[in-house]
Amino acid sequence: MRTAQHPATRHWRHALAPGRLPLAGHALLMGRKPLQFLASLPAYGDLVELRLGPRPVFLPCHPELVQQVLVNARIYDTGGPVKEKAKPILGNGLITSDWADHRRQRRLVQPAFQAARIATYAEVMEEECEAESTAWTAGRPLDVSHEMLALTARVTARALFSTDMAPHAVAEIQHCLPIVVEGAYRQAIDPTGLMARLPLAANRRFDDALTRLNQLIDRMIDDYKRADDGDRGDVLSALFAAQDDETGGTMSDQEIHDQVMTLLLAGIETTASALTWAWFLLGRNPRAEAALHAEVDEVLGGRAPRYADVPRLAHTQRVFSEALRLFPPAWLVTRTTTEATELGGRRLPPASDVLISPYVLHRDPALFPDPESFDPDRWLPERAKDVARGAYLPFGGGSRKCIGDVFGMTEATLALAAIAGRWRMRPIPRTKIRPRPQMSLTAGPLRMIPEPR
Repeated sequence: MRTAQHPATRHWRHALAPGRLPLAGHALLMGRKPLQFLASLPAYGDLVELRLGPRPVFLPCHPELVQQVLVNARIYDTGGPVKEKAKPILGNGLITSDWADHRRQRRLVQPAFQAARIATYAEVMEEECEAESTAWTAGRPLDVSHEMLALTARVTARALFSTDMAPHAVAEIQHCLPIVVEGAYRQAIDPTGLMARLPLAANRRFDDALTRLNQLIDRMIDDYKRADDGDRGDVLSALFAAQDDETGGTMSDQEIHDQVMTLLLAGIETTASALTWAWFLLGRNPRAEAALHAEVDEVLGGRAPRYADVPRLAHTQRVFSEALRLFPPAWLVTRTTTEATELGGRRLPPASDVLISPYVLHRDPALFPDPESFDPDRWLPERAKDVARGAYLPFGGGSRKCIGDVFGMTEATLALAAIAGRWRMRPIPRTKIRPRPQMSLTAGPLRMIPEPR
């Protein structure tokens, strides 16, 4: 295990990533096999330089260096090619806003995710998880990925827009969101920017889906303004009511729109992907699955899970934490230096791009023993205390840590418990899936067979 040393006494290892090509640099490797390529780099150094085209990009592979980047948000601001491509899609929300604006936005959005409101959103989670767990047919194969995406779309949409949201709006989100996510990633990894301009069917689908999502959000905002019926207990109500304690200011309609779009894209596919991976891993690890069923039976006694049960569902939470380690949805984030600085003894000029990959850290054997194995018990308190600070980043870190981390953990815990209380999910023999690195690390279709317990 890596141990902390004082930065002044450490000898940091620097390296240039192998496989660089003229002009393209490492862009082809990143485009073809990004996970395998990035995961190979810690063996070369603590700070590894890549070239995406002619532009240098730096990948810190040591958790101390990663922490240095994440906690210094003013120096290492959000940026890089991913942000540049994402901003026209997400607007100026929490993910894409610059440092100063992000601080203000975080103050305004944070009340929507306070503990009292999470408890209210959990009522929606309970209803939707129970509905999902009772809708399946014994022995009939289903696409777990599709089911988890539908579940998280319903939960997120109802938490954002209140419980009386029209079903057609949820269906619209379910239809449009995967198209937007796939198109956004396709644009982000194209260094030329030319693909988005071509008259391709995929580009037309992306433009149509993005337009429909924007129109849906605008209609919801207009409906709330016309109704003017106070706090409905949802996220949108909290955003309308938010007032900056420092300036007294509130958010404009456009700012609210951008936050809603950000929360939709950040809150649906990420949790759905991690839940899909959790079922995949449980289906191949009978001991962990048996422990999950035993805990659910003991805590719930055959009833549906409730928000108050979440603290007692400790193994269930460890299952999800371990799925997040092996397949972190936010597998890659980017930062850009706002001024000259030093990282790991290397001078970085202003506007230097820095990549952070939780996937790389989570599978580093120097940080996690036997990193490829699915071991929920590595998150038992007596073992988790040995995990190096900055080594486990499923929700990011620093001031830009995911604002919905508690929301997502609560939702996933209730979903796993509700479904595991009724079903044993059997893998279909010879089913093969592989991680699909898009805006989040998805599994693609995963067919499994639900068997009654």
